[in-house]
Amino acid sequence: MKVFEKAAELNQFLALGRANGKSVGFVPTMGALHSGHISLINKAKQGNDVVVASVFVNPTQFNNPDDLKKYPRTIEADKALLEKHGCNVLFFPSVEEIYPEKDNTIFDLGGLDNLMEGKFRPGHFNGVAMVVKRLFEIVQPNNAYFGEKDFQQLAIIRYMVKAELLPVNVIGCPTLREASGLAMSSRNMRLTEEEKIEAAAIYKAMLEAKENAKSFPPQKVKEFFENSISHNPIFKFEYFEIVDSETLLPLLEWNSERKAVGCVAIWIRDVRLIDNLLIFP
Repeated sequence: MKVFEKAAELNQFLALGRANGKSVGFVPTMGALHSGHISLINKAKQGNDVVVASVFVNPTQFNNPDDLKKYPRTIEADKALLEKHGCNVLFFPSVEEIYPEKDNTIFDLGGLDNLMEGKFRPGHFNGVAMVVKRLFEIVQPNNAYFGEKDFQQLAIIRYMVKAELLPVNVIGCPTLREASGLAMSSRNMRLTEEEKIEAAAIYKAMLEAKENAKSFPPQKVKEFFENSISHNPIFKFEYFEIVDSETLLPLLEWNSERKAVGCVAIWIRDVRLIDNLLIFP
């Protein structure tokens, strides 16, 4: 596996491959890699000649400086894991390499950035759009792979790519879960084993919501979910929304022609977890 820290050197290397007709698959990450990330690498290997992963903890998407400081950084383990699973190229840039000058771009994200996560993390999705566009400009991939665990983020990246006319095919990949049902996340590293066991209740409550959707309207399903979570003192509930899978707008009734997704954010002490599940149909 080749490792590049400079955008110009990476670009030069990939240009040679493109000149020989090789396609590029790209998996952007913030490191602290786990099996969920590797599933993206495997998907990229299936559909591309060259697989590039990036590890970059992007400061512009953290509205909480303490969260940025605490975000796990495990670059040596990440390198070993990527090499073991057949990643061809790792891009590991500095902040200065990604942002040589201050970037004040404000993206029009069609209002998708004002819902759910956007209410609690102002500016977060503008920072995501900023770094993803910059990485796409550097790597120039044919295909880019993102986990569906970050459901709202995936919708916003797709919107941004279309609005900015970027020639990249954005591919969403299913959420991987621990045996308990807990969605795999780099932030899980900050949970104790006891907290991980407790956190599995989030997925269990979402499965119950999916079952309740067969008999009750969205608002009632939301109430049941909140009641099932709120009794646990280890949780600090932030939101549970049942939204249209495309517009991300809250649903007041079920529509057999539209997919409804339940999206949740919950704190376990000082660790914030998000997850989602198809609720209906």
